[in-house]
Amino acid sequence: MSIVLDLGGLGPADLVAGPCALSELMASLHVLAEPEHHPEAAGWAARAGAADPDLGEELLFFAPLWARFRCRLFFPRAVPLAAGLDEELAAIAALRAEEFLELVAPGVLGTTAVPVPPARELRPGSAAAQEYARRCLRRSYARGELARQLVASPLELRDRLLAVLLAADTAFFAEDWRALRPVLEEHAREVRRRLATRSPADVLAELLPTADRVGPGERVRLDKLQIDEVKVAPRPLVLVPSARVWPHLTVKNEHPSCVAVQYPVAAADPGGQLTVRDLQDRLMALTSPARMELCRHLLGEPITTSELAARLGSSEPQVSRALRTLREAGLVRSAREGKLVRHRLATDVIRRLGHDVLATVAR
Repeated sequence: MSIVLDLGGLGPADLVAGPCALSELMASLHVLAEPEHHPEAAGWAARAGAADPDLGEELLFFAPLWARFRCRLFFPRAVPLAAGLDEELAAIAALRAEEFLELVAPGVLGTTAVPVPPARELRPGSAAAQEYARRCLRRSYARGELARQLVASPLELRDRLLAVLLAADTAFFAEDWRALRPVLEEHAREVRRRLATRSPADVLAELLPTADRVGPGERVRLDKLQIDEVKVAPRPLVLVPSARVWPHLTVKNEHPSCVAVQYPVAAADPGGQLTVRDLQDRLMALTSPARMELCRHLLGEPITTSELAARLGSSEPQVSRALRTLREAGLVRSAREGKLVRHRLATDVIRRLGHDVLATVAR
C-alpha cells in the first residue's frame, strides 16, 4: 500500500519547507499519548510527562486529536508559515465555529473510511450530528465523548483545547522548541537549496523515508498503510521537518489551502545526546545477568515473549518485566505483527555505548 504524490505543475513558489511549532507540539503530544510506540523517546517522554502532572487528564481527553490519524488543525493552512506558536494559536482562536468543526471533526472520528458530514450539518440535535457522535463512540468511548462536546459547543471546546496547548507549551514544549527549532530551520534551508536546482520529485525521494520516484512525470510513492493518489497542484506543497514525529510520515491532503507533509529529521532529535540519567538507566539495565542473557537471545532475530520464556526457562511475567526495563532504557524495540509482538535488541543504541559493551552482549 502507498500514497502517490503527483507534483506535476508545481513551480518554485509552490514548494515551501520550514518548521512548524504547532505541528511539532502535536508530534510531541502524540509521543506522550502513545509512548510504547516510541521507545527511542522514553527518556524525553518521562521528563515531559512529569513536568505538569495536573495536565495529564486534559491531554488524555484530547488524545484522539493527535493519535494515529492526526487532526488537520495542527498542520499549516497558509503560506508563508507562521512565525511561531503564539501566531498559530491566535489563528485557532480566530476560527469561527463552523471552521473549527470542519478541521476537527474528521480528527475526532479518526478515519477517512467513513465520510464526516459537512460542518453546517453538525448542529446539536440534528440527525447528522447524532449519527456522527455514534460513529465516534463505536470507535472508542474517548472519541464519542469528544464528539459529543464538539457538536454541543465547538467554540467552548476550541478554547479548552487552546488552554491545554498553552499549558503544554509552558510545561515542556517551549524549552524543547528552543533547542529543536534552529536545527529544523537549518535542515529546511538545505531543502530549499536543493529545490532551487533539482526537480521536486528527486528531492522528495531522497528526503522522505521509504519514498521513491514512480513514472511517468513528477510522482513520488510513499510507503504508507493507505492507498491514495494526491494531485498537489494548484495548491502549494508544505514540507514540515520534525524531530519528534519519527517513525511516522504524515500526509495531509484534505484542506484546500495546501498539502502538508510532516516527516522525521533524525539529526534534529536531541535524544541523540544522552542525559546522564539516560546513560545510567542503560548501563543499569545491563548489570543484571538475566537481562544480559535475554539481550543475547534478542541480538540475532525478533522473538516473542513466550519464545524467550521457553528459551530461558523463565515465566512470561518475568520475561515481560525484564523486557520492559530494557525497552524503557531504549535497549530493546518491540513491534506488533498481527497478533504477535516481537522484540529485538536495539544494536545501534548499544553500539553508541561503546564497542566493548556490544561485543560483550554478542559474545
